[in-house]
Amino acid sequence: MRTAIYVRVSTCDQNCELQLRELRAYAEGQGWVVWETYQDTMSAAKGRRPALERLLGDARAKKFTIVLVWKLDRFGRSLIDCLNNIRTLENSGVRFIATTQGLDTDQRNPTSRFMLHVLGAAAEFEHSLILERSQAGRLRYQQDYASGKVGKTVHSRSGRDLPPHRPKKIFDRDKVIELHRAGYSMRRIAKEMSLGLGTVADTIRRALRRSESTPVKRDGAALTGDDFRAGKRSA
Repeated sequence: MRTAIYVRVSTCDQNCELQLRELRAYAEGQGWVVWETYQDTMSAAKGRRPALERLLGDARAKKFTIVLVWKLDRFGRSLIDCLNNIRTLENSGVRFIATTQGLDTDQRNPTSRFMLHVLGAAAEFEHSLILERSQAGRLRYQQDYASGKVGKTVHSRSGRDLPPHRPKKIFDRDKVIELHRAGYSMRRIAKEMSLGLGTVADTIRRALRRSESTPVKRDGAALTGDDFRAGKRSA
C-alpha cells in the first residue's frame, strides 16, 4: 500500500527526526511503501501549513491510500480542525492512522471507529465552548462601550476601539474571487477594492471551502479548490 507520512513540530528549534523514525519503522513493519513525507515546522495555531494542504490535495487525487501521523494533535490546529481533516481523507478513501494513540479509520477496527465518534462529540463540545466565550466577549465589549469605558480603561484586541454593531461593509465578493484567479495577490486586491486584508483572505477562504464541497462551474468545467490554490500570491 502507498503510504504518506505527515509530521509537524511546533517551533524551528524542534526536530522531526523522532516522529519520522517511528513512523517509518511502523510502515516498514506493516510492509507498506512510503510514497512521500510531508513536513511542516511551525506553530499549529499560526500561519499556513503548506505541507498539510498539499497532503490533503494529494489525498483527493488518490495518490496514496494511508496517512500516518505520530499523534492526533499534529494533524490540525484544534480538535475540530483535526476531525475535519480526517473527514477529508475518509471522503477520498484514504485511511488515517495516529500510530502512538491507536487511532485508525479502518472500517474493520470498531474500537478506533468508536474513539473517532467520541472525538467528534468532543469537537462539537469544544466548538460550543468557543462560541459561548465569543458571545460573552462581544456582550462584555458592548456593555463597556455603552458605559464609556472603551478607549479609556478598556481596549479592543485590535486597539482600534471601534463601536459594536457597526454596519458590515458591502462589496463585490465575485470580483475578489475573479481577481484572485487572475493572479492578483491578496494585498493588491485589498488595495484596489479598498478592503481590509483580512476581509479579502476570509472571502477567498470561504470560496475555497465552497469549491471543495460543491464545485463551481467555469466555462463548462468544474472549478475545484486546486484552482484557487494555483493562483499566484505575489502579483
